[in-house]
Amino acid sequence: MLVIRLIIESFRFAWNALRMNLLRTTLSLLGVTIGIFAIIAVFTLVDSLEKSIKDSLNFLGTNNINVQKWPYGFGGGPYPWWKYLQRPYPTYEEYEFLAENVKHAQGITILASRGGIIAKHESSSSVDLALVGTVYEHKDVYEIPITQGRYFTPQEADAGRNVVVIGHRPAQELFPGGNALGKEIKIKGLKYYVIGIIKEEGDSFLGAPSNDDNIYMPFKSFIKIFYSGARGGVEPNITVKGLDSDIGLVELEAELRGLMRKKRSLKPKEEDNFALNRPEAIANFIGSTFDVIGLAGWFIGGFSILVGGFGIANIMFVSVRERTNIIGIQKSLGAKNYFILFQFLFESVFLSVLGGGFGIFLVWLLSLISLGSLDLVLTFSNVALGLGVSAAIGMASGIIPAAMAARLDPVIAIRTQ
Repeated sequence: MLVIRLIIESFRFAWNALRMNLLRTTLSLLGVTIGIFAIIAVFTLVDSLEKSIKDSLNFLGTNNINVQKWPYGFGGGPYPWWKYLQRPYPTYEEYEFLAENVKHAQGITILASRGGIIAKHESSSSVDLALVGTVYEHKDVYEIPITQGRYFTPQEADAGRNVVVIGHRPAQELFPGGNALGKEIKIKGLKYYVIGIIKEEGDSFLGAPSNDDNIYMPFKSFIKIFYSGARGGVEPNITVKGLDSDIGLVELEAELRGLMRKKRSLKPKEEDNFALNRPEAIANFIGSTFDVIGLAGWFIGGFSILVGGFGIANIMFVSVRERTNIIGIQKSLGAKNYFILFQFLFESVFLSVLGGGFGIFLVWLLSLISLGSLDLVLTFSNVALGLGVSAAIGMASGIIPAAMAARLDPVIAIRTQ
């Protein structure tokens, strides 16, 4: 009951201070409002950007390890590309060897792709497509949501049949008035039969690859058009999906390294001539980059909050001076020092949270503005952070005036005019 009474009294005094000195109080709280707005706006933008970018990278899959020629360059130092230039590309034979021997994996696939492809059907054409050659087991590693038809069978993949699964865009552009299943399309002058259509995904943030523009065919059909390796201009990539745990991925990485070294007959002292890349390295790199931006937000907003804190402290000093007589009366009637202390402290926190709440309200208004494919979302954690920082600033700004009020002598305070 005492706490509730203190809160009600503090709320009443704070509201009177705001109502009777509207301009002074508003200007004093403006620093807190701007500071919280700057910090939460930066955090909201950073969180939204990070989420959008990571969602755009979903096509890389989760719990995957890529066997590639080139390692990812997120180490922070110089990238020694000359060391990797002479490395061989992963091959279909290496894929078969890994598929037969790897044990700590849910699935394994090999794929190669080529962009700028034109597909034709009668007088219609669809341009700037991505042709992807892969195997039947690809669906165990990456999700390919097919709305019509089917995926190619193991027999079609092993025989390199001329069958394709097409994305939403070529399906609409090549067959605008009917069903594409069983129809014939031409790619590089060769005929292929459509056996499946992939569900529409829509545009992703930063223009990340989308299945909407893809045409999937068996890997052995793909290499009839493009030779793998440097000669053909395409680089096959073996992807292994690990178990759903970090320990499982560590075991899988060690197993893949041993199998690849065995397949390529590398001696114990020889370096790996392949790279084992984990896509989450990209997400970690993005996260660390946005952490730096978040620190910049704290730095920018910190100055405004500091100014706002001094403004609140000024309000509280003035409030103590104006209510010195009332403080003396409260003490003479038996009010304890902690009652007076908490009364002013709660008032300071309330004023600060009021300013911070308005700053969060401005961020919410900002999140309503359409930014194309970027969706700004004010999360509950950022709201709680803003209110928490506001309360902390109010407490820090009001502790000295509240302590001064609590230590006033009741006799001297009553006589103060």
